[in-house]
Amino acid sequence: MEQQITQFINDFGYLAIVLLIALENLLPPIPSEIILTFTGFMTLTSKLTLWGSVIAATVGAVIGALLLYVIGRYLNPERLHWLVASRLGRGLRLKDSDITKAQSFFQRHGFKTIFFGRFVPVIRSLISIPAGMAKMPGLLFVLLTTIATLIWNLVLILLGRAAGSAWAEVSAMVNTYASVVAILLAGILLIGGLVYYFKRIRTKA
Repeated sequence: MEQQITQFINDFGYLAIVLLIALENLLPPIPSEIILTFTGFMTLTSKLTLWGSVIAATVGAVIGALLLYVIGRYLNPERLHWLVASRLGRGLRLKDSDITKAQSFFQRHGFKTIFFGRFVPVIRSLISIPAGMAKMPGLLFVLLTTIATLIWNLVLILLGRAAGSAWAEVSAMVNTYASVVAILLAGILLIGGLVYYFKRIRTKA
């Protein structure tokens, strides 16, 4: 996949960045770490500029997030389960467990999740669905998404630019960070669930 991504950016520049980052929001397994760090390297060796690349990546991220937000606006839990099980859901690689994590994250932390969730693996891609289901104001959703994704895109593109030809090593380091965050998040959700469970038992007693 890495070779196809880098070749696509080589061939189509800013348009490729927009499309790939939009797809990264819809298809979580597409790694934004590779897209953005390689883009940073390309700002040194091609006509791509730093801010042009950041803007293109941010536009792509907002487009992808908005598509999931709109889907969420028309979903309830029953429809969501149907979507995950449908051919479209399988094509988008949606999983009940991933969406449940995103919903739990959103319910616990509210609208601020749209900002902070953009820095968390898997949550970053799927948090738009529970935001839509909760009928979060569209303007606020776009504003928080734009600011958060702009920061994420700028940091990774700058890292790739600073690393130069060693951009792939930086991408691997960021991917390791993403895995650690995912494990920590799973642990936090598990602990939170256990605390809630035992509180309910005590209340009933």
